[in-house]
Amino acid sequence: MEILNQVLYWISTGLMLPVVVILLFLFLKSLAALGGFYGAYVSRLKVGKLLEPFMAGLSGRSVKESELPSGRYVLLSYFDQLLQAKGSEVRREKILSEFELEMSRKLSATKNMSKLGPILGLMGTLIPMGPALVGLASGDIASMAENMQVAFSTTVVGLIVGAIGFTLTEIRQRWFAKDLASLQFVADLITEENEKA
Repeated sequence: MEILNQVLYWISTGLMLPVVVILLFLFLKSLAALGGFYGAYVSRLKVGKLLEPFMAGLSGRSVKESELPSGRYVLLSYFDQLLQAKGSEVRREKILSEFELEMSRKLSATKNMSKLGPILGLMGTLIPMGPALVGLASGDIASMAENMQVAFSTTVVGLIVGAIGFTLTEIRQRWFAKDLASLQFVADLITEENEKA
């Protein structure tokens, strides 16, 4: 039993360095994601201003007669694809499915951060607790204090990563749901117009 305990101790202490490195990488990635989020927010404001007259004009005239604003934005390209596929309902459904898949792929990074951050933070908390308790038992207070500092630091960093990931995922999910609803609305209008014709 003593050998098994020793093996488990070696494994857990051996994981400390990879856990800290991955946690620091996720922290830097979460900061980069915040910068990317700001860029996406500014882009959404610009797209919203371009799409507002287009969406408002759909109630007064045919989708086929409406002119889509130009720009290099992902959402506008999906609107353009929908308008190009006016005659085929199957192609419109495929375009909507592709949009959902692309948005799901874009959400995966922040979703993973929201889950991995707290997990690695907890691992980084528990791993140094063993050496800290050993230091306490042997009277080495300096070693115990150092291990406890690492334990608490990794918890905080893990929770920050998780909070950033969770917040960005929630906001982006709302954005994508709104975009999908707009695309679905245009696709339904095209279908309605095709049935009338």
